[in-house]
Parts: sequence; C-alpha cells; structure tokens
Amino acid sequence: MPRPIEALIHVDALAHNLARARRAAGDARVWAVVKANAYGHGIERAFPGLRGADGFALLDLAEAERLRALDWRGPILLLEGAFEPRDLELCSRLDLWHVVHCDAQIDWLARHKTQAPQRVFLKLNSGMNRLGFTPAAFRGAWARLDALPQVGEVSLMTHFANADTAADPAADGEAGIARQLALFEQATEGLPGERSLANSAATLRHAVAADWVRAGIMVYGSAPDAPVHDLAHWDLRCAMTLRSKLIATQSLCRGDSVGYGSRFTAERPMRIGVVACGYADGYPRHAPTGAPVLVEGVRTRLVGRVSMDMVTVDLEPVLAAGIEAGLGSEVTLWGEGPGGARLPIDDVALSAGTIGYELMCALAPRVPVRVVEHNPL
Repeated sequence: MPRPIEALIHVDALAHNLARARRAAGDARVWAVVKANAYGHGIERAFPGLRGADGFALLDLAEAERLRALDWRGPILLLEGAFEPRDLELCSRLDLWHVVHCDAQIDWLARHKTQAPQRVFLKLNSGMNRLGFTPAAFRGAWARLDALPQVGEVSLMTHFANADTAADPAADGEAGIARQLALFEQATEGLPGERSLANSAATLRHAVAADWVRAGIMVYGSAPDAPVHDLAHWDLRCAMTLRSKLIATQSLCRGDSVGYGSRFTAERPMRIGVVACGYADGYPRHAPTGAPVLVEGVRTRLVGRVSMDMVTVDLEPVLAAGIEAGLGSEVTLWGEGPGGARLPIDDVALSAGTIGYELMCALAPRVPVRVVEHNPL
C-alpha cells in the first residue's frame, strides 16, 4: 500500500474564501493571486474554486499559459512584469496584462512590435522599497508609457509594507498604511487609470479597495495578520489539509528520550505515536516539541525532533479523551480533521517561527494530492 500521507485541496473552501474577499472588497474587482503554483495548492487544482475571480495575478509566464490552457479568457496580470524583452511577445500572444516597475521595461515596450496595445500597471514604490518608481520619477514614467503606441490603458498600483502588522503606530501598522496611501494619492493625483493597492491584509484589516484588490493568502485559508486574528475572526476556511496516520506507537518510561539528538525526554511514563510525515514532505524541520497536531481530531503536540520521514506525537491527551489511538489512527498536520476538528495552518506556522505561506508553498512533490469538492471529514 502507498505511504499513508496525503494533502487535500478543498475546492469549496477556496470558493468560500474568494467570496469573502469579494464581500470585503465592496465594488472593487478581485484578483485571485495564484503565484507559486497557487501557493502550493496547484493552479489546476485550485482553479475550480477560484474561477469566480475577476482575474488572476501571478509571476510566471508558464503559469499564465497553464491558466489559458484551462480556458480562462479573462484578465491575467504578471505581478513583476516582463523579465526580458521577448517576454512581451508572449504577453501579446496570451493577452496578458503586466506590471511596469522600472525604466528598462518601458524601453522594451518601446521596441516591441505588436498589433494590439498592451494593458500595463505602473507601480509606485510608496515605501516597500522592492519594485516600483519613486514618487519623484512616477509621473515621468507614466508620461513615457502614455506616449507609446504599444501601450493601451495605464493602470496604477502600489504595495503596502505593513498592512499585516499590529494596528499600533509604534509597530508601523496604521501609520504605515496612511503614509503609503498619502504618497500614492499625491503621486497619482490627476492621472487617469484604474487603481490597485490592497493585498489580503489591506483588504480585510484596513478596508482599502480602489478598483482592484489582490486576494492572495486569504483565499487559501490563512489569516493575513496571524496571530493577531485567526481564520474564524475573518470567516475563512482551510483550503489545504495535510494528513497522515500513525505507523507505530511506543511506551516510554520516565527518562526515555525520543528521536535524533534526544531533544525530548519523558518526565513520566507516557505513550507516543509515530506519524508518517517529515521534512521531506514539507513539514517544517524546525517545528519544536509542543507544535500542535490532531490525532483522531484531538489536539495534542509534537515531541522530539522532526526527521525526514517521521514525527512523533504525544498520545496522552488522546487517551485522556477516551480514544484508543494506535496503528492507523488519523493524524492531521494542518487543516480539517475528523469530527469537525480543525487545525489552522497558522497555528503550526506560529509554533515553528514561520508563516502559513511558507508551509503551503513547501508541500513536497512526493506527497499525493487529492482535490475534494466538499469536506469529507
């Protein structure tokens, strides 16, 4: 039989989360952000749940081709634009919209031969200091684009650096949003074109909408401002479940240790379970003793070091709940568990000192993935 680990992609949860983004966006249109292979969920697997979006935003031309192969005829936006001049040929062929964030990209457009003008999103660097034109250079870039016959409509965009931080000026949360919004308004005053400003955090926490919002992490079931707020607060659902089974149990005496490096030592007699999941499956190696896990829907903890193919878990809370956990018992590493139990990916990420984004994207190719229309658990 195959190794008992699998990931489930919940189409109904994706659709629910997209609808939640649309409610938060008001009259704005919604990009479903599907970069990094739909945040590890798989573009083809996620598409049925996200096809209600007004457009898709991503980075990679090959991913844009995959969306067109799914018969998506709506807008597709390249969030980092062209990486070299010949990328514009594919933009023309696939009818892709693309971000312009530097002078070189304008130079490429000026030399590009195309029958149909292209839709571009001119990016302002309002404080993130990654991509985009400074406020002083922004209008000059807009004028260059506006003069090119290769360019049709020019839309305007920026990206917030601190939309997901605590709503405390000392933490640069609200203060950072206000400062970047003011810079954007000043730099774009009087310029025509649609606006796109808000990611998931800005859409939910700060009610920033404009003409387009970019719904990323929220559609996959992770709170954009975790741990300040959780999924329940934002009415989001887990879109990915990683689950496995116990493949062995051990009875420990006081003083017995577990795993490489003997990082966990039993303080009393206890029962532990061995789970078919490890860092080669994408589970974080740095997850410590105490990281949450569900066994038969009961919340318990990891004990000892995560190894390549296995983790060990404390079965005492499960036994205390009257459940006789043993070989074949179901283990939820994150997502939807049996009996309506749920382990948000953010809880696991927090314990491991990372974010839900990383865990989703790190799901390993060796893990079988199955798409489910409704939660079968």
